[in-house]
Amino acid sequence: MPGDPGGGRPCGASGARWIDTAPNYATGRAQELLAPALAARPSLRIATKAGYFTAATGADAVNAGVLTEDQAVCGHSLATEYVRWQIRRNRAQLGRERLDLVLLHNPERAHPGDRPALHRAIRDAFAVLEEAVAAGHVSGYGIATWAGLEEEAFTVEELLALAGEAAGGQQHHLAALQMPVSLVMMTPIVQALDGRGPLPAAADAGLRVMASAPLHGGELPAMVDHELADLIRPGLTPAQACVLSIASCPGVTNVLLAASGAPHWREAADAVAQPALTAAKLRGITGVLASP
Repeated sequence: MPGDPGGGRPCGASGARWIDTAPNYATGRAQELLAPALAARPSLRIATKAGYFTAATGADAVNAGVLTEDQAVCGHSLATEYVRWQIRRNRAQLGRERLDLVLLHNPERAHPGDRPALHRAIRDAFAVLEEAVAAGHVSGYGIATWAGLEEEAFTVEELLALAGEAAGGQQHHLAALQMPVSLVMMTPIVQALDGRGPLPAAADAGLRVMASAPLHGGELPAMVDHELADLIRPGLTPAQACVLSIASCPGVTNVLLAASGAPHWREAADAVAQPALTAAKLRGITGVLASP
């Protein structure tokens, strides 16, 4: 929910069950701004992250001895001591003793082009997250990626294997995958309709799949005219048609939307409450959008 850190209030009031945030959202203020809404609604579940951080947070991490100054300049880290420290900081800022999900934020950023080094870093960060689960501070963990799957920095199967290693051969707690799914970034949808790609793999493993950027940063409703919206489902607004399409995609369990107030949330909730589109309908929509 990077667009509006105060959006937890309308989000919760409109019946949403999850809030997604990160330490670097709203210039580092998002988690503390969300804390009152989370305190007022203990049933709201929270997904936060470790990876990206602001300059101020980086300075705090250097002062705490969990990052060097050179590491802090990068603005991103999967270093184990940093991840451990960021989990504690997330809990304090959000006012939650136990976090529902902690996601490694764009881990592909850590070692671009070096898959073995990246996989070691992910495995070691997963091990820290397993420690947090064992301590009762985190319920589950996962990955929030923008391009890692598309660029083949890792696969769902590899992430599951790394989580198994991190858990020492015991039951791991890898629980979620967050990735972009939209009518612009359609590849995951097309693959899922054919039983291929990360969405079916995640579903087969029982992972929660959070579709990020379903409106492509707010640009998509302006690109979808009323004729296409009516093709998707008559009577819906372009934004609702886009949201329903993503909510209907096989394997998707949650659709993440930036909050801009209660009316926006009600509109989105109304779309998600609609009967899901059939696979045939989704194939038709992607076919129309893919045609020149």
